[in-house]
Amino acid sequence: MNRDDLPHEAPVAGGGTFAPDLHDIHHLWLKALLLAVWVVVSFGACFYARELQAWAEGWPLGYWMAAQGAVLMFIVLVLVYCVAMDQFERNDAARRRVQAARHGRPQ
Repeated sequence: MNRDDLPHEAPVAGGGTFAPDLHDIHHLWLKALLLAVWVVVSFGACFYARELQAWAEGWPLGYWMAAQGAVLMFIVLVLVYCVAMDQFERNDAARRRVQAARHGRPQ
C-alpha cells in the first residue's frame, strides 16, 4: 500500500468528513504547549512537593498543589483550549467569508 492509497479525509459519525486541514500547525502547537504545561504542573507538583513546602512556611503548599492545584490547572488548560479554539474557528470563518466574497459566492 502506498501513500496515495490512503484516504485524505476521515469519515465522521454524521456521515460527513473532516477537512484535511482540521489540525493545522496552529492547533498542533497549541495542543503540544498545553500538554507540556499539564505534564510539568502535574508531575512537578508531586515530585517537588517538599521543595514547594519550603516556599510557604506554615501552609501546606506542596500538599495543596498535589491534591488540588494540578486538577485546577487542568481545568484552566481546558478553558484556555476552548477559548483558543473558538478564536481559531472565528478566524477561519472570517477567512472563508473573505475568500467567498473574492470569488463572488454568497456565504
